[in-house]
Amino acid sequence: MKEVLLDTETTGLSSVSDKIIEIACIEIEDHIPTGKKFHVFINPEMEISQGAYDTHGISKEYLKDKPKFNEIASDFVDFIKDKKLVIHNAEFDMAFLNKELKDAGFDKLSNEFVVDTLNIAREKFPGAQNSLDALCKRFRIDNSRRQKHSALLDCELLAKVYIELLEKKEPSFEFDSDDDEQIKNVRVVKDRKQIILQITDEEKKAHQDFLKKDIPKSSMIN
Repeated sequence: MKEVLLDTETTGLSSVSDKIIEIACIEIEDHIPTGKKFHVFINPEMEISQGAYDTHGISKEYLKDKPKFNEIASDFVDFIKDKKLVIHNAEFDMAFLNKELKDAGFDKLSNEFVVDTLNIAREKFPGAQNSLDALCKRFRIDNSRRQKHSALLDCELLAKVYIELLEKKEPSFEFDSDDDEQIKNVRVVKDRKQIILQITDEEKKAHQDFLKKDIPKSSMIN
């Protein structure tokens, strides 16, 4: 299944009273970007809170000639259709998206097809900071361009973080439950000492005899 990395920027923190002003989506397949993107700025027709402006730096003046959500909703729904959504702190973005979609006359998005990378990070690194910036630092991902929040840039960073979160899993062997012969021939080594073989005195003597009899001495060079 193809996946879509998704992020939004908003006028504030309340999905009830605030609105989306930017949506970015990057399509990936087998964790590799396909080159397809959906990115749009949206006119919310309302003021942007100071806290939100300090976070993303997007002004009401910049958005005044941008389309309204109901004008881009159909294209957005078409882009993400039948794809899994990968979102960092999905609860926040999903609340805004479903409110906007409902107001525009579209069905809500199902959480069934959403992967929350924040939850994955919390499970892997309990008690640690798991913001996008913190994860970039942990995985040594360059986020120096992230002076302000940007939905598109955050999606690009999330693509790298997502791969790191998945690839940190240890590889494992999987067998069919009815393949008894295959399973019987696999020995799990839990202790490295189990794979160290002790050499017997007889084997040591045989090796010494081999060195004496079968390997010619090097000639001396004057």
